[in-house]
Amino acid sequence: MATVVAVFGASKADPESVLYEAGRRLGRLLAEAGYEVATGGYGGLMEAVSRGAAEAGGTVIGVTAPTVFPDREGPNVHVTVERRTASLLERIHELVDLSAGSVALPGSLGTATELLVAWNLAFVARFSGERPKPVITVGKTWREIVAFLADELDTDGALVTCVDTVDEAVGELDRRLR
Repeated sequence: MATVVAVFGASKADPESVLYEAGRRLGRLLAEAGYEVATGGYGGLMEAVSRGAAEAGGTVIGVTAPTVFPDREGPNVHVTVERRTASLLERIHELVDLSAGSVALPGSLGTATELLVAWNLAFVARFSGERPKPVITVGKTWREIVAFLADELDTDGALVTCVDTVDEAVGELDRRLR
């Protein structure tokens, strides 16, 4: 059974943009490294990552919330397996629970929420004697936000590894999960 990596990112990313191509590259690199990819299953960076993984022959799990997003027509065409959830919180927890680690690409409030849940679960893992799952962010904005929150909230910022590129993110996952 392959190791699943959850990827969070913006729901809006133009397929012609550098950001979309970075997401597509991340999906491809993860699939080529033997990981299954889990995303929120819809458009934007979720689609980009799904597309890259599918193009490399990988499995893509789309965790959707149809009742929360009734205007969305279903998962993107690159999703191999859809897992439907009833609420946004269930969706986020499903993504984090089924994965061995997570990567946050640039995004907005939803991506920040996913990142914070993954970070918090890594933080509380120690209370039950579990090993924290890797949480990795890509980009300057997350680096600044993580540093700010770690300082302001007096929490363990070292639980989040901030990198600059998707290549570095995959390298960090390999180092931590293999």
